[in-house]
Amino acid sequence: MLRGRDKELGEAARLLERARAGHSGVLVLRGEAGIGKSALLDELVRQAREVRVLRATAVEAETSLPFAGLQMVLRPVLDRLDTLPGVQAAALRGALGLADAAGTSRFLVGLAVLSLLSELAAQRPVLCLIDDAHWLDAASADALLFAARRLAADGVAMVFAARDAFDAPGLLELRLGGLDEAAAAEVLAQRFSTMASSVRDRVVREAGGNPLALIELPAGLSPEQRAGREVMPGALPATDRVVAGFGAQIDELPARARLAVLVAAAEGSGDLATVLRAARALGGGVADLEAAEKAGLLRITGASIAFRHPLVRSAAYQRAPLGLRVAAHEALVAVVDAERRVWHLAAAATGPQEGVAARLEEAAEAARGRGAMATAASILEQAALLSPDRAERARRTTLAARAAVAGGRTEQAAALAERAAELGGHSAGLALVRASVAFERGTPQGAAQVLADGAQTILRDDPGLALTMLTMAASNAWPAGEIDAVRRVARLAGSFAGPTARAIEALAGLADDDHANALPALTALVAQARTNPLDDALARIFVVGVALFLGDDEAVAELAAADVVRCRNEGLAGALPVTLHALAHAQLMAGRHRDAAATVAEAVDLARDTGQSHRIGQLTAITARIAAIEGGPEHGSDPVHRGLLHLTLGRYDQAFRELDGVSAVSAAPDLVEAAVRVEAADRAAGAYARFAAWAEAGRQPWAQAVALRCRALLGPAGEAGEHYAQAVRLHGRGGRPFERARTELLYGEWLRRARRRAEARSPLRSALEIFDRLGAAPWAGRARAELRATGESAPDGPPADALAALTPQELQVVRLAAAGVSNRDIAAQLFLSHRTVEYHLYKAYPKLGVASRQELARLV
Repeated sequence: MLRGRDKELGEAARLLERARAGHSGVLVLRGEAGIGKSALLDELVRQAREVRVLRATAVEAETSLPFAGLQMVLRPVLDRLDTLPGVQAAALRGALGLADAAGTSRFLVGLAVLSLLSELAAQRPVLCLIDDAHWLDAASADALLFAARRLAADGVAMVFAARDAFDAPGLLELRLGGLDEAAAAEVLAQRFSTMASSVRDRVVREAGGNPLALIELPAGLSPEQRAGREVMPGALPATDRVVAGFGAQIDELPARARLAVLVAAAEGSGDLATVLRAARALGGGVADLEAAEKAGLLRITGASIAFRHPLVRSAAYQRAPLGLRVAAHEALVAVVDAERRVWHLAAAATGPQEGVAARLEEAAEAARGRGAMATAASILEQAALLSPDRAERARRTTLAARAAVAGGRTEQAAALAERAAELGGHSAGLALVRASVAFERGTPQGAAQVLADGAQTILRDDPGLALTMLTMAASNAWPAGEIDAVRRVARLAGSFAGPTARAIEALAGLADDDHANALPALTALVAQARTNPLDDALARIFVVGVALFLGDDEAVAELAAADVVRCRNEGLAGALPVTLHALAHAQLMAGRHRDAAATVAEAVDLARDTGQSHRIGQLTAITARIAAIEGGPEHGSDPVHRGLLHLTLGRYDQAFRELDGVSAVSAAPDLVEAAVRVEAADRAAGAYARFAAWAEAGRQPWAQAVALRCRALLGPAGEAGEHYAQAVRLHGRGGRPFERARTELLYGEWLRRARRRAEARSPLRSALEIFDRLGAAPWAGRARAELRATGESAPDGPPADALAALTPQELQVVRLAAAGVSNRDIAAQLFLSHRTVEYHLYKAYPKLGVASRQELARLV
């Protein structure tokens, strides 16, 4: 019976009951060593009737073995891998070393774990418990946390028990504190009934409510001390006292038994046969382990050894002299499998050894191949420390930094990059790391110059990588407004042939507002990419960025959608936030606000799950623009979106103040309208000229139409009608319905004021219909008032939209289901379990008033 844990037991029991009801939940139990985390998990297992339990305890000795923790969790159910979609099954087999792994995506492994847990829960609820999660290898932690964050309607309860070192943002946490004095006294009374009250009070005070300390501190006292007839030792922190107590118990063992315990601690995995083989090489044997078991320090069950508590293992290892630790690892080198051998070689090394460093680098490459990037980074870091040669140390540290970036460990990558630089590393790879760290931190200023430096050093030796680096530099310097960097990158790109290099060069022309000469090269690059899809992911991102700048919404939609499909099919969750951002932009510009919001919601979730928190600000800019069009509430601090929101709400003075001085070409039309409303048209002349030149060079009909609308606003009133009419004709060729409706509204207003009320009704009707469809209520209100002023009645509000009742994820699921995609394929595309997809459809059908996929297809 657990004492003093009623609240915690209640929380855990609710988690289990939710799983029995078909819902999922995840809990992170936090607390110091000995606080009772494992005991709480034990109680959960006792309560888990008719529930499948998957339980594993991470081991400190295996933190560098890729997917070792995941292997422990899934070992009982590996026979169910065939139930997974083929690509997921292959990824999971490769990660677990059950098949060849060829560049497995770490997120695809997480998706496979999610699918497997969901499949298991289809038969009966699943309780998945991971104890000592702070010692999970990084690859296992990534996969399990990715699955945990995406569990929904699956009937899976997952609990991580860990100390503070375990990083699990976004998950519900429950911190175990110390027991109160009453519960602590009960624990002591149950174990030590003859303890003097004064001793009991001191033990309670010094244990600080830590259950392990309450048990172990009195165990380390003599009967005379427990009875209060002898003085107790001086006070120490509870954990230190417990470790010291375990150490004292180990010291009481015979020398060969202490050595056998040390071998078991060094081996780590608890495999009895391996420990015995190594112990025999040092003169030990079964009898020595039995002596430790009789002393209560460890338990031998079947073919495995388990320490009474992880702190016993720590005490056994840390208190042993260095020479004995080295001897234990050397003995293990001869008896363990190839994967573990290299770790014992490294642990036995007392100084730099190139042979061991090279073996570690090979192990890191194998980990990379299995998708364990963060694990590879840690292995390479150790390899660098064991490298005798300074240049090799710098090279391996740089490789470790690159692996850390790929594994989403930004701060580790930054520290490794700094160390590599101190060692004299100045490679292009190091420049890539530093730039990537800056991008991931959301502080890219100066990163383009770092990339340009790196590219310049390898222009002749590795032109392919040099162009890649220049493409990265251009992709970030241009939107950041780093004009000097843009010009330098453009000069370096002059060394290359091809449309990508020509496009990079063209950016320098844009910096000088030379749209006429610059935009054709950019347009050519986009056209070629649409005809001949690019293989390189970075080049595809660059092209989409160019299409965004050109305002070529059709190209953005086409290229981004294709890249999203590619990422989904290959399980590249880490690449999706960027491409989903571009897709959301295209959906927004096409007037599909709800689809854009749903795409952003997915991208934000994935950005959080994949450690790309800095991208969330970029993604929410889409949400901010939607809010600005629809009339609020205000999102973010971008003056462009704030200016549009003020314009939407008729606050023209505030709109003008926000937009005046904004250099972005895209903000010019809003500035023009605000400036005209506040009678400051001359302040918008320069912005209009730049926008008009850009629109003319880019040849996008919608942009040319908006330029004409601006000209109508700024020019003589007598010429405005023809400009508006021509603009409306250009809008008729497609693109950006919101801009079309704004032009039609202004044209309708101009016609009505010119007493041409009958002519005004057609553009005003069209504007009202579009504004209503977009949910742009303030704009629709203006159009409705203008239409009524022409003498025509107008409906009071927009027609009902059934899809408006759906959540963003329900909308995504419904769209795909209506297109005929199966539930399992929807799940794979959206990185969900198929049971969660089924749940979303179950919730969506009544909201939409449909009962089948056929009806859904007709509605959507």
